[in-house]
Formats: sequence, structure tokens, C-alpha cells
Amino acid sequence: MTPVKIADLTVIIPAKNESASIAGLVRQLVAMDPVAQVIVVDDGSDDGTGALAQDAGARVVRHEKSRGNGAAIKSGARAAETDWLVFMDADGQHRPEDIPLLIGCAEQGRHDMVVGSRNRKGQASLARHAANGFYNWFASIVTGDDILDLTSGFRLVRRECFLEFLHLLPNHFSYPTTITMSLLRAGYSVAFEPVTVLQRDGKSHIKPIRDGLRFLIIIFKIATLYAPLKVFVPIAALHFALGLARYAWTYATMGTFTNMSALLMVTGVQIFLIGLVSEQISTLMYKDAGRQR
Repeated sequence: MTPVKIADLTVIIPAKNESASIAGLVRQLVAMDPVAQVIVVDDGSDDGTGALAQDAGARVVRHEKSRGNGAAIKSGARAAETDWLVFMDADGQHRPEDIPLLIGCAEQGRHDMVVGSRNRKGQASLARHAANGFYNWFASIVTGDDILDLTSGFRLVRRECFLEFLHLLPNHFSYPTTITMSLLRAGYSVAFEPVTVLQRDGKSHIKPIRDGLRFLIIIFKIATLYAPLKVFVPIAALHFALGLARYAWTYATMGTFTNMSALLMVTGVQIFLIGLVSEQISTLMYKDAGRQR
């Protein structure tokens, strides 16, 4: 294992209309060790967020039009120069004093990414907590790892690992889902560290129904990239089992084998073969990713 010692890092904060909290957050961060730089990505704000951040000591990367949280994260990662990055929200939910917890976890466990894991009190609502619980459960099934907080935006990660999967990251709110599952698939070490999450300042930009469906689509998309057979085999087995069950029923009641039975079983076989080919493609795609730990 390669020793992990974090001497400096860059804090990247995506921000859209966060004038109420951004200046105070930046001042706290620039005074911290080992924070080398704070990059605020102003994602099309119209309330002076960027100017306030710059006055407080941050380097500001400006999007003239809003491109989305994920696009802001990608811009910040490209602009950073240190080996380690911390991503956190601009709305006051994430505490700068919890950054040493992430650093300590990474150094002690020699991890490539440490995710700040929220408890029930750190969730915006009961519905959000339930949805995140489902995402965590499904992702854990697909990856075979115990994922405690798939969607947390507070995390520490090696910049080289993050940039390796930059092309897979969506431009909206589901970048944490993608990067977590991608790093696990590539064999990088990912850990979860409990952190305290505060009540946010201002209004959330997440739309529960729209972004909830987007999160779900992203999870299935990454699941098929990560472990296709875990997705395709159950679906194939279901179709084949339905075909067999229908054949048994029609044979017992009518003494015949119907086209529908054949269609269901053939469909099951086809889905399995698609999954098998996808598994081979996935293996080839990730064969050079990750490092020997």
C-alpha cells in the first residue's frame, strides 16, 4: 500500500445564489491547515455570490450561465492544482471543522476517497432520508460494498482518481453517485466517515421528484457500467421463469406449448447474453483503472 500523507488540499465549493453563507464559509476555510486554496465555482449566480467569495479569499471560477452542480464540480476539479480535493456545499450544511475527520480517515486507512456520511438528522426530510436509504441499499447490492451515504456532497478524494472518471460525471446533482460507484468499480479504496450536517441557509436547488428520478436513472446507468450481470441476470431469470411457468400452465390445461411461452424464454436468454457481453465490455473498460493497493 502507498502511504497517505495529506500536506495540502484544495476545497471546491459549487455555489449558485449562496450570498447568505459563502463569505463566512470561505473565511473559515482559508484560515485552516492544510487548505492550500479555496475554489468557489459561481454557477450563474445573480446575487453577488462570486464577488463575496473572492473578497473573502477564494479563487472564483465563473459560469456565466448555470450549468448544474456537477458541471461546477468538474470545473473546480480541473482548476485545482493540489493532489487532494475536498468538495463541500456552499449553503452552510457542511462544517469546515469536519475536514480533519476526513483527512484522518484517509491517512489512517490509506483510502483514495472518504465520504462524509450523514445520519438521519442530517437529511433534509423524512422523504429524502427514505430515498437516500434506497439508493444506498441498491448501490450496496450492485457493488458488494457497504455504502453508507451514496449522495453526500461532502467528500475528500485524490485528484488523479477523480479526474480519471470526469467524463462519466453528469452535469447535475448526481455526481456523488457516479464517482462513488466508479471508484469502487475501479478498485480504489473508498471509506465513509460520520460527520455533522447542519440546517442549510437559503433554499435548496434540488427538485425532489425530478432529481429523484434522475438519481435513480443514474444508479441504473452506473450499475450497468459497474456490474452488468447483477442487473441483467435477475431480469433474464424473471422472463425465463415466466416462460416456464406459462408453459407448465398451458401444457397442464391445454396440452400445448404457446408462442408466448417461447417468446418469454427466448427473451430471457437474449437479455442474459446482452448482460454477458456488457460484462466483458465493462471488464475491458476498467482493466487499466485503479492501482494495486
